Amino acid sequence: MLAAIAFYCFAAVTVASAVMVISARNPVHSVLFLILAFFNAAGLFVLIGAEFIAMILVVVYVGAVAVLFLFVVMMLDIGFSQLREGFMQYLPIGGLIGLILFIELIMVAGSWLLLPKMENVRAFPSPPTEQLTNTHAIGEILYTNYIYIFQGAGLVLLVAMIGAIVLTLRTREGIKKQNISEQVSRRPEDSVELHDVQTGSGV
Repeated sequence: MLAAIAFYCFAAVTVASAVMVISARNPVHSVLFLILAFFNAAGLFVLIGAEFIAMILVVVYVGAVAVLFLFVVMMLDIGFSQLREGFMQYLPIGGLIGLILFIELIMVAGSWLLLPKMENVRAFPSPPTEQLTNTHAIGEILYTNYIYIFQGAGLVLLVAMIGAIVLTLRTREGIKKQNISEQVSRRPEDSVELHDVQTGSGV
């Protein structure tokens, strides 16, 4: 009974936070609602016994991604009024994508009703809790059955990171940059000038 109450509370707050993420006018408020949605989703994972995924959701998404979004939104001077000007222009494409997602959700929800018997659905065997932990099971699956896909995902993220750095790296005139080779090759006589100042004459 207590687990059911906790599930409905976490689920309701998660759905409400997700709605506020896309409906809030202030982008800072959207990021804060996104963090709230992540926390409640982590609570849902804890309820089903996936505490490792819940911890990763809080540490990675809340501690890194969402906070990074918040700092970027707060530090950059983005003209959100100009971004909203082209809303009606992209409304048909957005509506089409939303319609496709809605149809897919209906198909997923209807598949449970179309199945004749739930016993015929093949499920992954769950090992005993006292023999294998969630972290051990996830690591064993990732690094055995899905090792190439896991490494491929890492390479994709690496390429995306390098691409983001290349796209945001701009050459601007009049900005002093650090040149390591010139600093290392400098000689003391090139940067230090000695003057023989007589006593009482000042500089």
